[in-house]
Amino acid sequence: MILSYVNHMNNDSKKIHFFLPNLFTALNMACGFMAILSAFKGQFYQACFFIGIGCIFDLFDGRVARWTGTQSQFGEQFDSLSDLVTFGMAPAMIFYLKFLVSYDRLGIVFAFIYLLAAALRLARFNANIGKVSADFFQGLPSPGAALGMIGFIMFSLEFNYPILEKVSFIYVFFYAFFLVSTIPFFSFKQSDFIERNKKKIFLIILLVLASIFLYEEIVLFIVINLYILLSLIFFIKNKKNYILDSLEIDE
Repeated sequence: MILSYVNHMNNDSKKIHFFLPNLFTALNMACGFMAILSAFKGQFYQACFFIGIGCIFDLFDGRVARWTGTQSQFGEQFDSLSDLVTFGMAPAMIFYLKFLVSYDRLGIVFAFIYLLAAALRLARFNANIGKVSADFFQGLPSPGAALGMIGFIMFSLEFNYPILEKVSFIYVFFYAFFLVSTIPFFSFKQSDFIERNKKKIFLIILLVLASIFLYEEIVLFIVINLYILLSLIFFIKNKKNYILDSLEIDE
């Protein structure tokens, strides 16, 4: 009887451990859904806020799965579907309703290009799991692209310059390109520099987070685009090596 009770408790524990990471994934998807609803109401700041919260949930779902030893193909596929909603569909809809809706069909096309690029990026990520170095992302990760999109929107809410609407086409196109590109973007997962300077990096992260909390309309836009710029500079300096690597992956 005692053994039966212990086995029952172990089974319940496994169910809870399996449930936890998927709960984070579901909350991530819920944030994307709420972001779209907020955008339709014209509440663009609130919509961007939901995308930001979705990034936090996305940051933890995979880690919780690893901590609890409940990684699975189901979890990976569910996570990708959730990411497509929160970091693909939601940013495309928010960006369209904020900048592109007045351009009619052309605006629809450019918003869809971003959504399509996010879907392709996620599909490629699933296909290349274990094939790409953990040091870098192959192409801009979809949460980073989503933060770049909402960073632009929040910047425009703070500084309502007419030129921002005019350059929005270029902005969304380049982010779609970064998503499907094979440009290596820093992952910070395995870095000797970070290992040697943990305390300094931790302090920098705290300062950046504090700055985003205080001046999110400006700092988020600057941080994400600075990250892309530094990754592009690194890629240009090491272009030959990464072109060869990408050819090997495609094969």
